[in-house]
Amino acid sequence: MGVEKPSLLSLANMVKLSVLGVVSLALLYAVWSLYLAGEPLFAVLVMTVLVGFALIYGNRRFYTARFVFPAVVTVGLFIAFPVIYTSYVGFTNYSASNLLSFHRVNDIHLSQVTVDKSSERPFFLLPVEGGYRLVLRSTDGDLISNPFVADGQPQQLPMQPADQVDALMDDFLPARDMVRLRGELGAITALLPDGQSLTTSGIRTMAHVQPVFEELEDGRLRNRLDGGILVADHSVGFYRDEAGNQVAPGWRVNVGLDNFKRILFSEGIRGPMLEIFIWTVAFALLSVLFTFGVGVLLAVILQWEHLRFRGLYRILLILPYAVPGFISILVFRGLFNQNFGEINMILEAVFGIRPEWFTNPTLARAMTIIVNTWLGYPYMMLLAMGYLQSVPGDHAKAAALEGASPVRSFFSITLPQILPPFAPMLISAFAFNFNNLVLILLLTRGLPDIPGTLIPAGSTDLLASFTYRISFMDSGQNFGLAGAIATLIFAIVGAMAYANFVALRRAVAAKGK
Repeated sequence: MGVEKPSLLSLANMVKLSVLGVVSLALLYAVWSLYLAGEPLFAVLVMTVLVGFALIYGNRRFYTARFVFPAVVTVGLFIAFPVIYTSYVGFTNYSASNLLSFHRVNDIHLSQVTVDKSSERPFFLLPVEGGYRLVLRSTDGDLISNPFVADGQPQQLPMQPADQVDALMDDFLPARDMVRLRGELGAITALLPDGQSLTTSGIRTMAHVQPVFEELEDGRLRNRLDGGILVADHSVGFYRDEAGNQVAPGWRVNVGLDNFKRILFSEGIRGPMLEIFIWTVAFALLSVLFTFGVGVLLAVILQWEHLRFRGLYRILLILPYAVPGFISILVFRGLFNQNFGEINMILEAVFGIRPEWFTNPTLARAMTIIVNTWLGYPYMMLLAMGYLQSVPGDHAKAAALEGASPVRSFFSITLPQILPPFAPMLISAFAFNFNNLVLILLLTRGLPDIPGTLIPAGSTDLLASFTYRISFMDSGQNFGLAGAIATLIFAIVGAMAYANFVALRRAVAAKGK
């Protein structure tokens, strides 16, 4: 009997199972790696993806879900999870002073040691067959150990008096080689004849070293040197001494609504944040207004059929859109330089003025809007050129016959027809400019600062850059407070976007009637 060849269906199943197994093993390896790296939350997320992948792609009952599963995973990992995690951080004291866990902070305190300088002695290693001998030098007499192997395992070396050590100095292990063995030497304890035990206190010295703190049965830490007591205060994430002072480092704890209360009721935070919020809304609205106005104006001009070299003008006006934004921003930063910028040189030559673009809050805000208008108008112009093509020319001709001026014809006929399709773009442009972090960081860095604030806050800061400065540019790196502010930003932007979409839907419905 001949051997039956495997069918195409069975081969496809084998390939499918092979791919499923490889991907599952890769995800399982990622889960294990994240767990070993001390990231259990991310390990759980990847494990969830693994289980969903195996169920959906390994079972034909979930066939239709295979097409949406990648999108759901992407949205969950890169949109939903960051938002949820950021909101969670807003309810904690997570900051540069509270980065660690409680157990890690406890280990740091217990690992602190004090060195008895009176017992400190220089030491050397004498290479011998099969290992080394430890040599301690002292004016009271040199000591030497029996041969030992430096394998990094804890070991105690009894020391005994040694004669004629000076004659062996040329045979001592060089300092550079001893540095390579510093890890192995840290596990060695030298037992002196008088009962003292010495451990490494430096690269070339050994001394009597003892822990500064000891842990009591009730969890408190007692200082061996002065008898002081440290008590863990889990409400703030710090140990406190007997005077009530916080002892760094701290650990992460949940603080409930404390960060939100600071935002709403602390004058040093609420005042500048309210000012920044008003400026953020104004910046987004003015940016949309100016980019839309300039873009539509230029599109209308370029639509004029009697305009010569229209193609050349169109290319030149689109060039700002072709240049990477960060390059344009840095160029404008140089142009607006108060001392050496070309803009101030021209203004001084023509009008005799040198505006303080970066130190005057009003001028700094005006500068950001000017630069943002330059960056954004080509996009609006391109859209307007396309929408203007859909406006029937007969309408404008009929209006002209009725005696309407070109301006009246534009605002009464053309603009109402291109505004509805423009509305979604305007809403997205508003949302983009509401969080235009790159422009602020590259152009002004949020400066000039607002005086009298408890946290870094600038006159040109948007809510996004304000949060970024608190998180990464402030020495305290208050991630908890930044997370609370980001949560509020998310709620505000979400509410504004929802309101805009509702208004747009009603406008479309009213037009349909």
